[in-house]
Amino acid sequence: MTERLADITARIDGIRQLQAVVHAMKGIASARAHAARDQVMAVDSYAATLAGAMAQIPDARLDVADAPTAPEGLLVFCAEQGFAGAFSERVLDTVTTDAPLFLIGTRGLAVATSRGVTPHWHAALPSHSPGMPRLAEAILAAAFTALAAGRIGSLDVVHTTWGAGRPTVARHRVFPLDLSALPVAAGTQVLTQLPRDTLIDSVGRDYLHALVTRAALHAYAAENEARMQAMTAAGHQIAEELVTWQVRLRHVRQDAITAEIIELGTAAAAAESAVGRGR
Repeated sequence: MTERLADITARIDGIRQLQAVVHAMKGIASARAHAARDQVMAVDSYAATLAGAMAQIPDARLDVADAPTAPEGLLVFCAEQGFAGAFSERVLDTVTTDAPLFLIGTRGLAVATSRGVTPHWHAALPSHSPGMPRLAEAILAAAFTALAAGRIGSLDVVHTTWGAGRPTVARHRVFPLDLSALPVAAGTQVLTQLPRDTLIDSVGRDYLHALVTRAALHAYAAENEARMQAMTAAGHQIAEELVTWQVRLRHVRQDAITAEIIELGTAAAAAESAVGRGR
């Protein structure tokens, strides 16, 4: 009985340690998701400023992106780490695997490999949101290299957003830019000193960088939201299991106490009987 009590107590201690780990993971994911959401707002403002700047370039809105002749590339953001449910599977279910894939996320790469999908290029998602701009630079460098080699003619980004407590897979065009979709410039046309094409190329690259950074931040926030949800569900299961084992511990203790009382009573009765025979 004593050994059984020790086993149950050790099991309860292990469950409590797991519960502490789950709570810590949930707290870290919450902090990361909150920081990424704030940074998305800043990147949105920056992208809007760049779009407004391109709209003021003389005759920029006359350009419309040509239909690509090379294959369409897909920039796909999956999960970097585990404990995020079916985050990567949900994203990969929405893409055509025969397209050249630029895949982000170590966990997503493992899922893609298990499906027999080999990406054209892949990279890890940074563990902290300040690393997203550098990741965007690497992505655009790889995409422009593929574009120059004729491997892709356009690039769409596929990532997860999080709203109303549930994930949604979004898809947007990265390049070529459709300059006809720029906002209408208001006020007096600005004076420029650089050639029009040079301005469009320079500001356009910054705009593309902002678009990719924003997608990376959305994916980063969504992954951490998914991890929070998974850890919340795990926390409920752990709490239920803890209650079950605590109830079992009380029953075993009660059985042990009852056994001790019976043993003491039996010993006392035997002692009295021995005294009676001695008389």
